[in-house]
Amino acid sequence: MSFYSKFAGYYEQVFPFREEVWRFLKEYAGSSTAVLDVGCGPGHYCGRFAREGFHAVGIDLDDAMIAEAERRYPEAEFRCLDMRRVDEIGRKFGCICSIGNVMAHLPVDELAPFISKIHALLEEGSYWIMQVMHWDALMAVPEYNFPMRTIAADGSSATFHRRYASISPSSLRFTFSLRNEASVLFEESVTLYPVSHDRYLSLHEAVGFLHEASFSDFSANPLKSEPGTGMVLVFRKA
Repeated sequence: MSFYSKFAGYYEQVFPFREEVWRFLKEYAGSSTAVLDVGCGPGHYCGRFAREGFHAVGIDLDDAMIAEAERRYPEAEFRCLDMRRVDEIGRKFGCICSIGNVMAHLPVDELAPFISKIHALLEEGSYWIMQVMHWDALMAVPEYNFPMRTIAADGSSATFHRRYASISPSSLRFTFSLRNEASVLFEESVTLYPVSHDRYLSLHEAVGFLHEASFSDFSANPLKSEPGTGMVLVFRKA
C-alpha cells in the first residue's frame, strides 16, 4: 500500500477544498462542458465542477484516492490511471488542470511527452492550468521544512510533517509523515523533479501552448522568491 493510499482518509483535512481555487479554475473553464483534473486525489474539485453542470473527469494513480473520490462525489467520473497514459481517456476537454505539485513526480524526459498529450486533449482556445512549487526559489537552500499542520486522526490529534532534502537542480527527496504523541502513524519519502519557471515555459511552447500567466497562488498574486512558495502556470491552446 502506497503512502497516498494510507493518506486518502486524511487528505481533505490537510488539503481542504478552497473556494479561491475553485473560482480560479471555474473562470478559466468558462462555458466549456468538460473538465479534467490530473492527479485529482479524493476529487473535491471534480465534485464541485460536476455539481455545477460540467462533465468532470478526475484521474489519479492511487486506487484508494479514486475509491474515496467515487464514494464522496458519485456525480463525477473518476479513473485510476497513470498520468503518463492520460491520452487513453480519448476525448477532448474545455479545461484541464493539475494542482498540488503533481507534475513534480515526472522527470523532465517524461514531462515533455505528457505536455504534448495534454495539448492534444484540449479543445482549441482552451486552458491548461498547473500548480507546482516555485522551484527557482528553493534552489538556494539545501533543505526546507514546511510548517507543521495539526489534524484529527484516530480519535485524537496528529501532526502532518513535510520536508524537502538533498535539493539539487535535478531532484530532491520529499519526506512526509503523520505523527501523534506516541508514534509515527506513517512516513514515506519520494523523489521529486524540480523544473525552473523558464524551463516549464519552453517545454510548453515547444508543443504549441501559449503562456497566459504565472502566479504564486490561486488569488493571482505575483510570483514570490521565498522558499516554500507555489507557482501557478496558465497556458492556452491556440
